[in-house]
Amino acid sequence: MQNPLLNFFQISIICCIFLLVIQPSFGELESPKKQMKRGIQAQDVNCNAGLELVIRTNGFAACVRSETAEKMQKIGMVIIPIKFTDLEKEFKAVSASEKEISTIPASSRSIVNFYINDQDLNIAHNGVEVISTKGLFEFTVNGIAINGPEKMIETGPNTGEFYLRLELPESINGKPLSQEDIILIKYLDESDNAGEKRILVKSIPLTSTFAKVETSGGGSRIGHEFTLRIFEPDANRDSKEEDRIPLSLFEFRGEGGIRTPLTNPGFDANSSSLIETGPNTNTFEVKIKIPRELDGKVIHIGDKYEIRYIDRSTPSGTDEKIILKGKIG
Repeated sequence: MQNPLLNFFQISIICCIFLLVIQPSFGELESPKKQMKRGIQAQDVNCNAGLELVIRTNGFAACVRSETAEKMQKIGMVIIPIKFTDLEKEFKAVSASEKEISTIPASSRSIVNFYINDQDLNIAHNGVEVISTKGLFEFTVNGIAINGPEKMIETGPNTGEFYLRLELPESINGKPLSQEDIILIKYLDESDNAGEKRILVKSIPLTSTFAKVETSGGGSRIGHEFTLRIFEPDANRDSKEEDRIPLSLFEFRGEGGIRTPLTNPGFDANSSSLIETGPNTNTFEVKIKIPRELDGKVIHIGDKYEIRYIDRSTPSGTDEKIILKGKIG
């Protein structure tokens, strides 16, 4: 005869094992590799609780325990990650009171323009400094060293902000540069605010276009006005006046074969163009509505749609397709 108490414990153990197997994990973040693949820069990667962000010397991020991070740093396997501003803010001047690297995004077969703030190098306060970069910078692409500029020049008298121009090679070890290759800029700071040596780092994934499209305010609901916004520095031709991007450059694609430019009167746009939000902001907006019907074709709740923009003024000289995907709510 079986012991009832033993049966109870056996069932309890089986239930516990079953719960452990089927219990889903919540709050788990994507791996650093997946985050970087989505365009997140190495220094902006998020780690799960209990793990620290480190950046390997090849420019790729990793999430490790604190003791592992300390060991990796001691043997020179990682560099100290620094947080930086988002893409739009990188085009604006950075504070001269803090040391940091500010870049304009890079594309293959182009130039990386970037700035470093360091008041320690601002010695001649009444003049413009020209500083040798020897011993101050290291440049790599996918972990392979490349030649950088020999000098950097102060942006003006007593600014403490220095401009550098990095020319990208066409290939590395015989392999042409391509989309998502990682450029790593290291600044070997001889003295930080605490008087200690520190490495500032900036990782930049190569891209074919800088344009980004997004919506805000009810963009998934039929008949509700929402803002279509694009960050497009190539269209910013006048730094003192607001520029425009014609609506005809944007196409709406929906289910059932719907293909129509945003100039279609059904969208009830408040302008024939996306208008820059201010002088030199690089951000353009227009307000539109998704109608119930377009060109005799009905749009249904649950339908998927795309808004497409073709960037024909990319630094790489190629036409690049920017697609915003949505779903009718």
